[in-house]
Amino acid sequence: MSDPTPALADPVIDTAAPDADDLALLARVQAPEGQGREIPDAATREVIGRAPVHTVADVDAAVARARAAQPAWDARGHADRSALLMAAADRVEANAEALARLLSREQGKPLDGPNARFEVGACAAWLRATAATALAPEVVVDDGETYAELHYRALGVVAAVGPWNWPMMITVWQIAPALRMGNTVVVKPSEYTPLSVLALVEVLNDALPDDVLIAVSGDRDAGARLVAHPDVDKVMFTGSTATGRKIIESSAGNLARLTLELGGNDAGIVLSDVDPAGIAEGLFWGAFINTGQTCAALKRLYVHDDVYDAVVDALAEYAAHVPMGRGLDAGTVLGPLQNAQQFDIVDRLVADAKASGARVVLGGGPASDLGELFYRTTIVADITDGVALVDEEQFGPVLPVIRYRDVEQAIASANGLDVGLGASVWSSDRDAAREVAARLQAGTVWINSHGGVHPLVPFGGVKGSGYGLEFGVEGLKALGVPQVING
Repeated sequence: MSDPTPALADPVIDTAAPDADDLALLARVQAPEGQGREIPDAATREVIGRAPVHTVADVDAAVARARAAQPAWDARGHADRSALLMAAADRVEANAEALARLLSREQGKPLDGPNARFEVGACAAWLRATAATALAPEVVVDDGETYAELHYRALGVVAAVGPWNWPMMITVWQIAPALRMGNTVVVKPSEYTPLSVLALVEVLNDALPDDVLIAVSGDRDAGARLVAHPDVDKVMFTGSTATGRKIIESSAGNLARLTLELGGNDAGIVLSDVDPAGIAEGLFWGAFINTGQTCAALKRLYVHDDVYDAVVDALAEYAAHVPMGRGLDAGTVLGPLQNAQQFDIVDRLVADAKASGARVVLGGGPASDLGELFYRTTIVADITDGVALVDEEQFGPVLPVIRYRDVEQAIASANGLDVGLGASVWSSDRDAAREVAARLQAGTVWINSHGGVHPLVPFGGVKGSGYGLEFGVEGLKALGVPQVING
């Protein structure tokens, strides 16, 4: 998922209704007629389908089934489990277009660009990479007298609780290593995007044994029961810091291990030696991928005074030509906000920035002509730390650009908030950029890009952005319990 930058084209409107494959996949997962909760299309607000509403009793039953299935799944061994994950990736690819269309309608992200088709492709890629990653026993002492090896064994049952912004991809980030390590998994999708995750799990289960992977779709009570369940051994959660804290509290009861990828307000620092036109495209996609609804997106940009105006102008020029519209419209690469709550947050923060005297360079308000939850691509200049748009995570298509004169000032500002998921440094001098990067308090610091992830490169946050690592060997270890064999 590194540096996804789509080729842009004039949008061609394609308003085709869902085709037979879309409807067949939806029929496999939605609640019977007259039951469940209606889920709207993020762009048009028309009803897509009905999500099941599972109860606390349903959660208990799911965990019990997963617990019963886990010993046999673990006994298959790494090679067999990896082969089944590869088969599951084949099933994702065979159903890719139907999955992408459902995702586009429910989440709002367009089919094209680094969006719905891209996300479904990433699901298959992560399944394959996780299946292929070796995890050999580690010899920790071999001195002629003592011989000790470190192994990682299955934990048991893993609860995977995902978000609404990248619902399919992040679900795979959670379940692929959990399954690979011999755990069984109970998935709880966001209430905003349950259908796409239910459909993904349905497709994966075409290749997996019964009860190894189970999805429950319900309200907050169902989620709260799952993460606190006494038979859950590990919780993987991606979402808000506030909810993460509640999960930490609940883990005192079941002593579940935790991997928490929580909120971020990623800072980027642009040094004085950059070529403004040369970095504009990278800055744009670092900030506005998925219409800004990405935890590790660039959300506040600190630019040196020497190049400030040129960077703002170059970024605005690029952003002005990126098409926004409904997800099924060909050529569109930016979509709506996924839900009304998030739209209101973005609208509030921009209004507050205007009231503070900040300068709106581009956008600055709703795109009501496109639909109810569309907000124009917005760049805000002449703004400072202390304004809510800088200090709070906007999670939408808005980027504040802050002027600085001394790099020490920029570093202090970047580190000044209680978040630390990602950060970036932009410079034509790689050594200078790395010196600044080493001083930033973030789990990942990118140089001359922002937000790209790789299935073999560990990823996680610090401070209020959570803890624990995902991806690669470290991600596999996080889904196992260490065991030392001594002798």
